[in-house]
Amino acid sequence: MIRRSFLLSSLGAVSAAAQQPYVPKQSDRPEPATGDEAGFQPIFDGKTLNNWEGNPKYWRVEDGTLVGEVTPETLLKSNTFIIWRGGAPKDFELKADYRITSGGNSGINYRSVVVPDTVTPDNWFAMRGYQADIDGQNRYTGQNYEEKGRLFLAQRGQVTHVVGGRKPIILSTIGDANDLAAFITKDWNSYHLIVRGNTLVHMLNGRLMSVVIDDDAPNRTFEGLIGVQVHVGGPMKIEYRNFRLKNL
Repeated sequence: MIRRSFLLSSLGAVSAAAQQPYVPKQSDRPEPATGDEAGFQPIFDGKTLNNWEGNPKYWRVEDGTLVGEVTPETLLKSNTFIIWRGGAPKDFELKADYRITSGGNSGINYRSVVVPDTVTPDNWFAMRGYQADIDGQNRYTGQNYEEKGRLFLAQRGQVTHVVGGRKPIILSTIGDANDLAAFITKDWNSYHLIVRGNTLVHMLNGRLMSVVIDDDAPNRTFEGLIGVQVHVGGPMKIEYRNFRLKNL
């Protein structure tokens, strides 16, 4: 009885401590995140394509990863996606790991819509919308490219303001594009997107890659689908794992 009372008392103290509001002290400084990433939920189970829809000619699950592959026999005439059908997030954070072959081209689309494909009419998985770009040569990886839309919104190393009617305006530079590319590996890399209101943040391996402030009211979007891409060109392979989503 004494032991049980002590345990309940201890649990109560821990619970009370967890509920205490954070009160900043002058000595406090920002620190790296720790723990279990509170609020993030997996959107890919690593075993099936449940809640994902794409052309099985190009997409499969293998060894716990979502694999997109184009072979010499399945070359594309237009880009195609596999689309997460579990929702159309508005303000969110998204984390995912990827690995791509040297000649590959892909990207993570968000706040996107499915559109008709005039080049390949039987491609039911063409998308228009914001994209966290990925390519095997890292010419474009990290930038914000609007697929089938306004195209280059921010290149790697840029903070831009998109106002419509003119090219995006560079407000600031985060760093040199080549220097930032040095943080991208030939193996697995970790993307982290923070999408809130009209501000779109792309981070990769813990480094800020691009920021877009989108004030182009007629053309911007505030919610939509998530999808990942295989691109026209030569044979390629892209692998994704550890998709986690947190709605804000």
